[in-house]
Amino acid sequence: MLTQTTNAIVIPAVSGCLIVVEKKPYDSSWRNSIFDAKKSANVDAIFSARRYSSCKLQKLPLLFGAGDLKLQVFSKSTKPGIRCFTCFHKMNDVCNLRNLRSKHSCSYISSKATSSLPDGNSGSRMSRTERTDAQNALFDYLHYTRCLNFTDAEHISMNSPVFLQSLLAKVNDGEEVGRSVSRFLRFTPINEFEPFFESLGLKPAELYTLLPLNLIYLTDDDHLIENYHVLCNYGVPRSKIGKMYKEGSEMFRYNYGVLNSKLQSYERLGLSKPTIIKLVTCCPALLIGELNRNFLEVLRKLKALGVELDLVRGCLSDKSVYHWDRILKMLNFLDGMGCNQKNLETLINQHPRFVFDDSGKKIYILVALLLKLGIKMDDILLLFVQYPQILAGNFVKNLWQSIYFLVDIGMNVEDIKMIVKTHPHVLGASSSKSPYFVMQRLKLSEHQLCDIIKEDPNQFTYLITSKKSSAINLPKVEGTFLREKTDFLLRLGFVENSDEMARVLKKFRGRGDQLQKRFDFLVEIGLDCHTAAEMIKAVPPVLNQSIDVLDKKSTFLLNDLGYPLEALAAFPTFLCYNLDKIKLRFSMFQWLKENGVSFSTKNRKLVSPTVALSTVLACSDARFFKYFVNLHPKGPEEWERLKRSFSSK
Repeated sequence: MLTQTTNAIVIPAVSGCLIVVEKKPYDSSWRNSIFDAKKSANVDAIFSARRYSSCKLQKLPLLFGAGDLKLQVFSKSTKPGIRCFTCFHKMNDVCNLRNLRSKHSCSYISSKATSSLPDGNSGSRMSRTERTDAQNALFDYLHYTRCLNFTDAEHISMNSPVFLQSLLAKVNDGEEVGRSVSRFLRFTPINEFEPFFESLGLKPAELYTLLPLNLIYLTDDDHLIENYHVLCNYGVPRSKIGKMYKEGSEMFRYNYGVLNSKLQSYERLGLSKPTIIKLVTCCPALLIGELNRNFLEVLRKLKALGVELDLVRGCLSDKSVYHWDRILKMLNFLDGMGCNQKNLETLINQHPRFVFDDSGKKIYILVALLLKLGIKMDDILLLFVQYPQILAGNFVKNLWQSIYFLVDIGMNVEDIKMIVKTHPHVLGASSSKSPYFVMQRLKLSEHQLCDIIKEDPNQFTYLITSKKSSAINLPKVEGTFLREKTDFLLRLGFVENSDEMARVLKKFRGRGDQLQKRFDFLVEIGLDCHTAAEMIKAVPPVLNQSIDVLDKKSTFLLNDLGYPLEALAAFPTFLCYNLDKIKLRFSMFQWLKENGVSFSTKNRKLVSPTVALSTVLACSDARFFKYFVNLHPKGPEEWERLKRSFSSK
């Protein structure tokens, strides 16, 4: 029962206490029985309790609605020595004291508790400045307070946007963001596993099931951090480690040296480090338990066929699941069918993807279908070599549908076999409609439709669909040039006949040997081979420039501007900008610095106090003029002078 007086509300408590909530200013007479409330906008105020003679207070934060409240406790007990205490979580909705106390040993604020959108992002959008300030505050907490090493703290703070958004929702809107977040982190423990797992590429919906039940500090899980560092030092991208943890958390509980020895055991099999990295990110189970016998047998068979093992790297995707037992059965199936070993070796060397695509399942269906038509096994392999695209994507499914379409319209089996042997790429180009629908639309009989297809099989796609075929994704370039470019991309780790390869091929200019020389130049200036490959995947036009141009731009970046190679790896588009534009922008930037204009370097992606290359180059001329040139009164004049000097050269 609530009793309201002039200035207070008296709430009887089950424990025999009276709880009085007042809106009066602080009164010194209540010195021993008052909780001071700290104001907090839009979030719960945190009440700090002090000891007093009549009650023994728990060291537990009480969360109340925002406002300037005072909570006073009176003991009704007359017996000496009896001390009772009653608290409630919120004034609006009283929470169970038992649940509250059971959580006080681990009373951290979780980002899961904040209101969020279905995609895991908070409802309010933070500005770039707020995000940078929050990132820096989180970095300082992780690095200086929690003693995580610089690289780990930086990566976590830069790659946990959802956690940062929830963190910003808990601090005061009216204060400077960095200071508010720092104060919040100073007094409120957080579950450090949340931003850590998010920085590893896990989504909020995935990471909550993976959080340890009894830990909130990363440094308390020595095995996790140790094995995490082993993977990072080996070269595994941090953004891929989250998937590895999700699918194989056992490896993160290994004792010191175990995980590293497993990685080295794969090197002893003849696999290169980039291939091992791709393998373990796509198939984390390979690092759990003993070496996978089926995987070892697959490698043995590929070696026996003379297949280069590093070709495996370009055939794997972290979006797929691989069953090595099925792949092994498929290779044994091809052996058991009496395949010509030379044809099989040629097929796998030139088009290794079919071995791993869907764990070899498609090849079973396709071979069984072609054998049923009466095509011999050696002819099937030759068919695959001549038309490798029938092994990729939905070709198998489409080919199966097209064959049954021809059967349904009454075409002779021998005619179907001939069309399959000469035009498999046409039959597998598109999914077919039902024969009834096609005949109704074209107003043709079954016999007429058969005659048209037998006379010109290329018309099949246009007859069974209402749109043109989109099967041929690669540019129509004949001769050795396309083969050379394709081979070069396969060596970089691209998947043959993939959309990514098609996109990159369209952007490349030059022969395959020229592209290889330009790529080798990037490695010669100090870039890691894997890093250079990632740069090319992100920005293919980098290799469209001659070695001389690449040399001039890289020399200017490293020697004249003093940037490290890491800056180039982070922004490979730098090599695509005109050298005069680069010199003009950075000359203006240097002039501004020499004339007292300071620039914020809050972004910790670079250890050295240099501004990011993208900040200077990626913006338009108008934006650069507004945000850089105008920072100094004489900036516009100097900008025009520099433009004239560069244009006259």
